[in-house]
Amino acid sequence: MTDISAWHPVSLTPKKQINVSIGSGYPQDWSGDLLALGVFEGDLPSKEGSLSGCLATLDASLDGAIEDIIQTYEFKGKEGSQQAVRVGGKIKNVVLIGLGKVEDAALEAKWGLSLFQTLGAAAAAAAKTTKARTLALALTQLPPVDEGEASGKAANGLLHAIYETSRFKSSETGPKLESAELLFGGKDGAAAVQRAQAFVAGATLTRYLVEAPPNVCTPAHLAQAAEEIAESAPDVYQLKVLEKADCEALKMGLYLGVAEASALPPKFIHLTYTGAGEIKRRVGIVGKGLTFDSGGYNIKAGAGSMIEMMKIDMGGSGAVLGAAKTLALLKPEGIEVHFVIAACENMVAGGGMRPGDILVASNGKTVEINNTDAEGRLTLADALLYVQNQGQLDAVVDIATLTGACMIALGPAIAGLYGSSDAAAEAVAAAARRAGEKVWRMPLEKAYADALKSPIADYKNVGGRAGGSIHAALFLNEFVDTERVAWVHLDAAAPVFSDKDGSATGFGAQTLAQWVLGEAGLAG
Repeated sequence: MTDISAWHPVSLTPKKQINVSIGSGYPQDWSGDLLALGVFEGDLPSKEGSLSGCLATLDASLDGAIEDIIQTYEFKGKEGSQQAVRVGGKIKNVVLIGLGKVEDAALEAKWGLSLFQTLGAAAAAAAKTTKARTLALALTQLPPVDEGEASGKAANGLLHAIYETSRFKSSETGPKLESAELLFGGKDGAAAVQRAQAFVAGATLTRYLVEAPPNVCTPAHLAQAAEEIAESAPDVYQLKVLEKADCEALKMGLYLGVAEASALPPKFIHLTYTGAGEIKRRVGIVGKGLTFDSGGYNIKAGAGSMIEMMKIDMGGSGAVLGAAKTLALLKPEGIEVHFVIAACENMVAGGGMRPGDILVASNGKTVEINNTDAEGRLTLADALLYVQNQGQLDAVVDIATLTGACMIALGPAIAGLYGSSDAAAEAVAAAARRAGEKVWRMPLEKAYADALKSPIADYKNVGGRAGGSIHAALFLNEFVDTERVAWVHLDAAAPVFSDKDGSATGFGAQTLAQWVLGEAGLAG
């Protein structure tokens, strides 16, 4: 393997931070490159009417530019619509962003991004198009929601959407934007923006890890990311990295069986967060950490195998470390979190795992290997067993780019969610809604578990072709004591990477961080 880091240094921290602040002025008084204005349908006049209020004042200061946009482009303020125009003068560009009906405005969407996250994302898109260095974001009126939280959601959407992947180009580019001023937010706006920055910092780390090629993002690279997080907040974090010999002592036969064929040593990462004050809740978060998956002897081959994309098979661990980064910045009290990643590669070599082998998990259960390309569940099984031994945990969530079956079932933007109970599943689903990420509850159909029975071992590592994502979840379920701990599994094979944009999405980091805050009684 050729490690490019000596010739092309790779940082886990963005070179440039965009300054986001809360302003108190009026849109017409602002000067800069781009004014983004969120417009509700009711703010626009009927065909015979004329502009009034904020729009009329702004239009007068821009020599009729607002009226011209509305009339020329028939802008009606429908949610999701936008129209930009260059006006020159003290405000160089204006973009109107439709927000729909003001009575429908909400901080949290029932599905996907909230209205204010989409507002921020639309402003970011316009900033990229206009190459703006300075941006102001304003509303034509304040809807009946918490103004501070609305500004935080808008900042979240803006900072997340302004991201561009260019770290591995010879000339690193990126957005021109340097500062963004939100002309709403009130007295609580600054704190809400700071929280948004913490969430996006975590999601950005996730993107950095998932987008990195496998000759950069190795098991050791994931361990390095965990180390940087721990060093950034030593008052709340402790890091332990188990080497191969340590894992052998713990009899992690499933994990080590997968790692055996790689020239790179496995790294079993255990990052512990301990919040200040009395610990009232203890939880675990486990992420799949396959930094490259060749498929093993069941090698990924032919059209559609996606072997060239198997750098993303550590997307679960990327989300876990992203959430850990966010907690390092927010430092919620009263909760203990165990972040666990069994990092390794799944490669092909003479001493590696073969179809037909039987491996032994750290709890003594045996698994017949019917397919070496169903390796993620093997590493997760030992990781789940490990995390359950870290004291009496109340809940455990695992996240993994686990099955192509889930990609087929739910498409490119949605993760499958399996839960040991309705309450456990809803806690994670609610966190996803707060984050603006899409998850869909899937059935943990116990009758399908018969497909995992082996005539010569306790389990097989694959079931039949139909219901592949359910079989994988049921396999993991065998290694979780759901009578003792609430458990949720996220199959996020598709949404961690956008084929359309050719870049990592950061999926999962914000949902996991929101879930921890919810467990700590600090949802938001």
